[in-house]
Amino acid sequence: MRQLTPTSLSLGLSFLLLLSLSACQQVKFFSSRPAPLPQDPFIEVYFNHSEAAEYLEPYRQQKRSGDDLEQKIVDTIATAKSTIDVAVQELRLPKIAQALAERQQAGVKVRVILENTYHLSLGGISEAAIAQMPERERSRYEELRKLIDRDRDGKLSPAEINQGDALVILQNAGIPILDDTADGSAGSGLMHHKFVIVDGSKLIVTSANFTTSDIHGDFRNSNSRGNANNLLKIDSFELANIFAAEFNLMWGDRPGGLKNSKFGLKKPFRPAQSINLLDSNVTIQFSPTSAKQPWEASSNGLIGKALNNASQSVNLALFVFSEQQLGNILETNHQKGVQIKALIDPDFAYRPYSEALDMMGVALSTNCKYEPQNNPWQSPINTVGVPQLPKGDLLHHKFAVIDGQTVITGSHNWSTAANKNNDETLLIIQNSRVAAHFEREFARLYQNAQLGIPPSLQEKIEDQKKTCR
Repeated sequence: MRQLTPTSLSLGLSFLLLLSLSACQQVKFFSSRPAPLPQDPFIEVYFNHSEAAEYLEPYRQQKRSGDDLEQKIVDTIATAKSTIDVAVQELRLPKIAQALAERQQAGVKVRVILENTYHLSLGGISEAAIAQMPERERSRYEELRKLIDRDRDGKLSPAEINQGDALVILQNAGIPILDDTADGSAGSGLMHHKFVIVDGSKLIVTSANFTTSDIHGDFRNSNSRGNANNLLKIDSFELANIFAAEFNLMWGDRPGGLKNSKFGLKKPFRPAQSINLLDSNVTIQFSPTSAKQPWEASSNGLIGKALNNASQSVNLALFVFSEQQLGNILETNHQKGVQIKALIDPDFAYRPYSEALDMMGVALSTNCKYEPQNNPWQSPINTVGVPQLPKGDLLHHKFAVIDGQTVITGSHNWSTAANKNNDETLLIIQNSRVAAHFEREFARLYQNAQLGIPPSLQEKIEDQKKTCR
């Protein structure tokens, strides 16, 4: 039997101590992850940057925090028995396309509507044409090329295109696709919807496009975790029927030849509709709304009505905020003592048209010309700013939480363009359990946000005071 020497005993005790410390660190790591919040039985809420979940991202094989929004969509599609309708600005994720193809082959009727700008597969566009695109569009196709190029040799084989190009997968499966030129126009402002209807009873409604950059992260930056987005899974025949009516307006008789699809302002005015789901009241409205209708009847007007009901707090996480009338309503709320916090995507927060500037009591001009009806607040707030996100990622949310009870969300940006030109989805959900999920996401974004007027912006404002009247 081997004798234990003082040295070996010391080494053994040290090893056990290290194991113990490692175990404690692991326990600390896992205990630091917040517990998942309870979900409403009819409206489930997910975030691709959530700290309460983690998953292995399928394309870059990176383990990361967040809900796998793509898998949520795939799992919902897989339950389809009769129909699947998809309306999304951009669809590039092959797992979603393959899930749709499998259901189509199983006899499920699948229909897809896209924004016309993103109705081109890589097989149908040359590298020279991509090189001539504006930088934003070019970067999207370059990202798509990296997604499809599985062996990373810089070349796309026919097999890689057939297995990795989502539009080619749909086409090969015989799934009909149309875009917002189907009404005979050059396209609506934007076909900006992001929803899926399954069997006329299940809904996916999200702020995310079905792309790597919106859900998982960019290939060109391994630290990217995807634009910050949310996703709702809703179980409701009544609500699904309302979405189906919107989808059918856009679809028309396709693939017939009547050209009776309706997009943008060609659609008739659809007022807001409300339904009750157990503990929830859900109000839905689709954009755009003609300027012939009163602003109060539009989607932005519906947002305004919800904001007018605030009595305690309003927390905003918005990609863009440029609707002046909504900024004015928030100022009135602020004067009544409502606590307002706002996070805007850094690309839009400090532009001359941004309502974030009004809220901070400052203004920027373009060539010494200020925005019409510009209204810097007389009592500015310093709870406005930009989130700190991984490089390359955007704040793509379009949500607000009012009094911890009501959530405004969907694809609808808080802008005039979304209100008057784009095909958009707006949901207002009165449910404290749903609101708690959005409050947690807002708190996560807010805790490390850069608030107030940054020095570079202050310097720009001071320069304009000297040069502009």
